[in-house]
Amino acid sequence: MSFQSAPSLRDALAHARDLAQAQIEAALAPHKGAVAEAMRYACTGGKGLRGFLVIESARLHGIAPGMAAPAAGAIEALHAYSLVHDDLPCMDDDDLRRGQPTVHRKWDEATAVLAGDALQTLAFELIGHLPCTAEARLHLMTSLAQAAGVGGMVGGQARDIAAESAASPLSLDEITALQAGKTGALIEWSAMAGPRMAGADATALGKYAKHLGLAFQIADDILDVEGDAETVGKAVGKDDAAGKATFVSHLGLDGAKTRAAELVDMACDALSDYGQEAQSLRAAAAFVIARDS
Repeated sequence: MSFQSAPSLRDALAHARDLAQAQIEAALAPHKGAVAEAMRYACTGGKGLRGFLVIESARLHGIAPGMAAPAAGAIEALHAYSLVHDDLPCMDDDDLRRGQPTVHRKWDEATAVLAGDALQTLAFELIGHLPCTAEARLHLMTSLAQAAGVGGMVGGQARDIAAESAASPLSLDEITALQAGKTGALIEWSAMAGPRMAGADATALGKYAKHLGLAFQIADDILDVEGDAETVGKAVGKDDAAGKATFVSHLGLDGAKTRAAELVDMACDALSDYGQEAQSLRAAAAFVIARDS
């Protein structure tokens, strides 16, 4: 199934993005000034995939979208923070994000750092608003902290930066482990948020998300080779120019595409217990490797 042939997925992504954005806007409504404006700007656009995974995983466990919306807003705020900091000159030094100037280019580096910091804390504030049990909220908060921290996203980013000056390129296993933290950890948290809110078993959705997250990163590596900056919304070709080891450099372009497709199949297989109720999540897996941005 392609993204283009699944208008229901397109609508679901847009709806989840709107729900998440509304949560962020409501939290920021009392605040004025450059930092608050930069926070709003950083959360504008994007695919909204992580928020969608929250909403859909919640729906599979009997939780209405409006009830899950604070968690969708939380993950989108935290993801936006990671992008703002990732784009800084001390990190990837990018000028373009989602087709617009990066936050530190539109404002300045100090504003970008503070906006990122505030988006991170906003994520935990929003989880505190979830209408679920205190035990579920605590689990969501601690698991998000773990996914975002040195054992997850931050740790993966640190390994990615270290790899740029390493004596030898990373092996395929090392890249896989790196990306499981840098990209995969937040995707896994998103897909497991629904059962965690409901106090249900999250194993199947965790497996789905693990395969999905790796497929997502392989697709990013492919886009870095085949995409153009205008469509992708950010600079492309940087990995090859830096001589950086990627899934494409290890597997070749065709091999990377084959591996991504295999991972999508594995992700969909993990949803078997949910039957037809999980069709949107299967469509999302197909979309991850069919997207052009």
